[in-house]
Amino acid sequence: MRKKIVAGNWKMNKTFSEAEELITEIADQLDGTKPENVEVILCPPYIYLELATDIAEDAPYSVGAQNINDHDMGAYTGEISAQMLIELNVAYAIIGHSERRKYYNESHEFLAGKVDSALRHGIRPIFCCGETLPEREAEKYKEIVKTQLYDSLFHLTPEQFGWVIIAYEPVWAIGTGVNATPAQAQEMHAYIRKLIADKYDPQIAGETTILYGGSCNSKNARELFAQADVDGGLIGGASLIADEFISIIKSF
Repeated sequence: MRKKIVAGNWKMNKTFSEAEELITEIADQLDGTKPENVEVILCPPYIYLELATDIAEDAPYSVGAQNINDHDMGAYTGEISAQMLIELNVAYAIIGHSERRKYYNESHEFLAGKVDSALRHGIRPIFCCGETLPEREAEKYKEIVKTQLYDSLFHLTPEQFGWVIIAYEPVWAIGTGVNATPAQAQEMHAYIRKLIADKYDPQIAGETTILYGGSCNSKNARELFAQADVDGGLIGGASLIADEFISIIKSF
């Protein structure tokens, strides 16, 4: 049975005191209320990761980074490596988010190197894929996602791929308040699962967790999560409000 996951991507938000308050509030609400079969992951900005892992010692959530570098160390000013993160008990890393692709021109090849680095140090990648609105309107969305998976993930061995979590994020829905319909989400999640089955095998495909990301909130989470191939969510803005985030977690 594949894992259900709700991951909160805070992006570049919250001061230190605000972050401490939010993490503590989420931890307090999770205690005794988190569904047993759901993994909760908090992905705050880098400078709050140690705070998050410290609180996580007594709380039922894991911690993820929003990005990593593809090198272990060296002259890469401003970058953070998987080797550094693993010593902070960071278990996950978001790789390939559409904002990284758009604003920092991250290529498929570059993202493949990040995936390799994460796996080399025992960090599970949450690999993002998805299409823009023009690509969807041009009926190219399946082709776009297929290319993203083949060029950045499908070089992995079956054993390596078993560590990967995929997040389908229709770029046109991120931060817009317009989410994909449950039917649209299910269509793409099923398509991604078929691509994995064709590349590896049906068992690996059936065990791969595929999250939905794109204006998921407490009002639509239950219907989205009820879809056969939707295994949870990568949550943006709604993860910055404790009550909202907890409501999403309880939507299974």
